[in-house]
Amino acid sequence: MDNQSLRTTDSVDEIIKNYSSMVFRIAYSRTKNKYDADDVMQNVFMRYIRKERHFESEEHRKAWFIRTTINCSNSFFTTSWFKNTTSFSDAAGSQIAPSDDNSSVVSAVSELPKNMRSMIYLFYYEEYSVKKIAEILGKSESAVKTQLFRARGLLKKKFEEEDL
Repeated sequence: MDNQSLRTTDSVDEIIKNYSSMVFRIAYSRTKNKYDADDVMQNVFMRYIRKERHFESEEHRKAWFIRTTINCSNSFFTTSWFKNTTSFSDAAGSQIAPSDDNSSVVSAVSELPKNMRSMIYLFYYEEYSVKKIAEILGKSESAVKTQLFRARGLLKKKFEEEDL
């Protein structure tokens, strides 16, 4: 399959349908706010639409969406809008609530530092290998392994404290 065919065979609507939940989950795991995650998701898809991207494979496209979502999430916190305003959802306390069956896990993961949340998400939810995570995040494999080990330790400690 050549590069051009990957761009033209999938309509933008199909791409959004296929990747929106993944992009939202990554953005939400980093922003911890539904509305901010929606803004980040919109920015990611606008970047995709504005520039004609050519991907070697679906895996390459997926990696681009992951990396771009992480970058847009990080950039979101440096915008003047974020620095100078309080989000309505923060003021109203209307954060989205995790489902009851896994709320303690989601809550514990959301308390991890951003870099650890991203690695946990990529490893457990997207089922990427340590090697692939290292490529996506631009880190060494040993750094990814270390961060995953530390994240698991923090989660274990959190669950032991709460007797889960």
